[in-house]
Amino acid sequence: MLCFFVSDLHGHQHRYEQLFTRIVEEVPDAVFLGGDLLPSHARSAAGLYPPVTDFIDEYFAVRFRRLKEEMGERYPRVFLIFGNDDPRVHEAQILDESYKGLWTYLHNTNLPWREYALGGYAYVPPTPFQRKDWERYDVSRYLEPGCIAPEDGRHSVPLDARELRYRTIQEDLAELTAEMDVPSSIMLFHSPPYKTKLDRAALDGKMIDHAPLDVHVGSVAIKRFIEQRQPLITLHGHIHESASITGEWKEQIGRSWCYSAAHNGRELALVRFDPAHPEDAKRELC
Repeated sequence: MLCFFVSDLHGHQHRYEQLFTRIVEEVPDAVFLGGDLLPSHARSAAGLYPPVTDFIDEYFAVRFRRLKEEMGERYPRVFLIFGNDDPRVHEAQILDESYKGLWTYLHNTNLPWREYALGGYAYVPPTPFQRKDWERYDVSRYLEPGCIAPEDGRHSVPLDARELRYRTIQEDLAELTAEMDVPSSIMLFHSPPYKTKLDRAALDGKMIDHAPLDVHVGSVAIKRFIEQRQPLITLHGHIHESASITGEWKEQIGRSWCYSAAHNGRELALVRFDPAHPEDAKRELC
């Protein structure tokens, strides 16, 4: 079985076109997209080429629809989640196409696929950024120095105030996976696990109010989930520079294999893997 995993494309059309080319050439069984799919607030959809005003309706869905028509029965299953840079106001468009069968929106959902269980989760721990649609407290209401609380930033859709203040990633994961066969699962996350080779940020020597910043910015809850429940494969993004700093894009935690497709260059980082042989996964910059 051949699976593709990409993440953090941030609306860059040349990365998407590379992905579509590889899908047609190699015909994977499944494609996983791990969030931060849309143009960032600093790079509006109008600045894309060809220019668009609505990235999902005018490019993203159009290109996947064309791919499905071109490939017919060879079209892969496509599973996706949003990331912290994707405004949640666009979730309805993604859900609409999911209901039509163009892809499967996997956030906060688990489902069987072939002999595997799939789960998806988009939230990340609090960041210094203002957009908070996809941020949650991690295992408690603790905030790292410089980070903004989920309830204090900007939201593109109304969210429950109590949920913002008190809900944690740890609680969400416990509910999401309570009935899952986790040892046979492929889990699609946006955040990487804490204190691994996949969550290393370029924060060396930086301080706020005389407090040194932690160079590891992943999720403690996700790390504990992997250690305790041992999913087969976990897929991650979010921290673009991590692989450049550590020299690693995958890590084994117990029997679990963790991959990151985040990348800080112009290229598409494409991870290929076979769930039956997770140790043999490869990553290509294209």
